[in-house]
Amino acid sequence: MVSSSSSSFSLLFPFFLILFSCLISLSSSSRSLIDRPLPKNLPRSGFRLSLQHVDSGKNLTKIQKIQRGINRGFHRLNRLGAVAVLAVASNPDDTNNIKAPTHGGSGEFLMELSIGNPAVKYSAIFDTGSDLIWTQCKPCTECFDQPTPIFDPEKSSSYSKVGCSSGLCNALPRSNCNQDNDACEYLYTYGDYSSTSGFLATETFTFEEGNSIPGIGFGCGVENEGDGFSQGSGLVGLGRGPLSLISELKETKFSYCLTSIGDSEASSSLFIGSLASNIVNKTGASLDGEVTKTMSLLRNPNQPSFYYLELQGITVGGKRLSVEKSNFELTEDGTGGMIIDSGTTITYLEESAFKELKEEFTSRMSLPVDDSGSTGLDLCFKLPNVEKDIAVPKLIFHFKGADLELPGENYMVADSSTGLLCLAMGSSNRMSIFGNVQQQNFNVLHDLEKETVSFVPTECGKL
Repeated sequence: MVSSSSSSFSLLFPFFLILFSCLISLSSSSRSLIDRPLPKNLPRSGFRLSLQHVDSGKNLTKIQKIQRGINRGFHRLNRLGAVAVLAVASNPDDTNNIKAPTHGGSGEFLMELSIGNPAVKYSAIFDTGSDLIWTQCKPCTECFDQPTPIFDPEKSSSYSKVGCSSGLCNALPRSNCNQDNDACEYLYTYGDYSSTSGFLATETFTFEEGNSIPGIGFGCGVENEGDGFSQGSGLVGLGRGPLSLISELKETKFSYCLTSIGDSEASSSLFIGSLASNIVNKTGASLDGEVTKTMSLLRNPNQPSFYYLELQGITVGGKRLSVEKSNFELTEDGTGGMIIDSGTTITYLEESAFKELKEEFTSRMSLPVDDSGSTGLDLCFKLPNVEKDIAVPKLIFHFKGADLELPGENYMVADSSTGLLCLAMGSSNRMSIFGNVQQQNFNVLHDLEKETVSFVPTECGKL
């Protein structure tokens, strides 16, 4: 049970009580889209899709799910930070430069959809850190195991390969033309070292509630490697590039509402089109005060798919950390900065900023630090054996345009089996990432026309 007031939050665990409170007094664009007609049969009000966490239905504790997410995202984190450096350092004429731009990949949430005519169901990874929609296709020369049958384009009457001169092919960051049949070939590499390559094509995609949309461009992957996608049968990108689902539908708004990582029953939701802003406005109007927090998005030409936030500072308890604003800035050469990402589990901060945050948390906690490293998280505390009120400092992220105060459940994770209370954040030696645990039970609205993102506190499992 969670109760709240203007100054504190409390969470009741089986063996102890944790009070989330401030330990000192607190004062109360236009987008570049492919020149294609608007997709037919698109609902005017937009539509909704259900999202399931990849570990949903498994007998795992909250901290075990976070650990699995950290393990899945380890290579993703390192490569996302490194790719901007490689892109800057590489000479376009240098044959040793990176083969293709690197995208988010992997992911923590799955969505159900169908492809082709007749429609064949499959589950795909939902990823705001990449663009391309793709699935594995027959004949598959190299494919990973997937939970549903591999798509056979020869059995679909609506499948069509894309020509080399098409706008879709030109929108690829790297492409190759198969001269024998004028077919556009693609290659995408991802942050976890997985990759997909094959033919670019168009197909009819069917979403929930029978929303069937023809002519959607997608990658028909015949060579796919790496273990980053085994939880699904492909990927649906919702990044800022022209090949993402949101761009192909020519929509300018989408939102997602992620349930608590410890909730094994309720589904998370993705809203596309005007329905996204309608849900946000309705939820915000039902809450007291200025609950909607809206902040600006930045663009990075070296990583055009990512949604960059302008983080200006962090407050722990009542203290604004002394870390310089420049530690979070997106630099002119495209390095640094902070992205908001659905596919990374916890938030990672630039290492000097995280070091100061960690020290401030440690100084304000009344619990001994656990140095065992058993959880894989950077900062954990030993819980008492008896029920006791434990004060935990509030956490506020200061973004350009809004200050976002997180609920305690979005950054502190208690595990009664190990007797530990851990901070669900970590350190990064390059870019910072605002992860999905910190976004849970917020409806997160991306407005691509205004280039903003808004957070509205929402019981996501009840939408």
